[in-house]
Amino acid sequence: MPKTTATYWNPLDSAHSAVWQPVSGLEGIAEQVTLSHDAVSGEYTRLMRFLPGADTSAYAAKSHTYPEEVFIVSGRLYDHAFGFWLEAGHYASRPPGELHGPFHTDVGCVVLEISFPSRTA
Repeated sequence: MPKTTATYWNPLDSAHSAVWQPVSGLEGIAEQVTLSHDAVSGEYTRLMRFLPGADTSAYAAKSHTYPEEVFIVSGRLYDHAFGFWLEAGHYASRPPGELHGPFHTDVGCVVLEISFPSRTA
């Protein structure tokens, strides 16, 4: 089954603020909106928004058994695993098992994430 589709819309427009949902375990720190999803493979594309002042330092770095791609749409996010600021325009194609985070941001950050849970290492 292919990923879901949608016509053009702007999830960053304030008119669509209700589509953003808190990230489980990161309530008040980060929000997400799923843009497309494949119910069979579990593959998804989402936007994740770290709110200004967000800090996930209370959580350890994390990794996944599957690959994912991330693109920083706006703002900036400090990745403690890599020791540098990810700024708008940064892209990464993370292999399975790559550590990332914890994160913090002073101004907020929007990240486009494309994940492939069915493609485990």
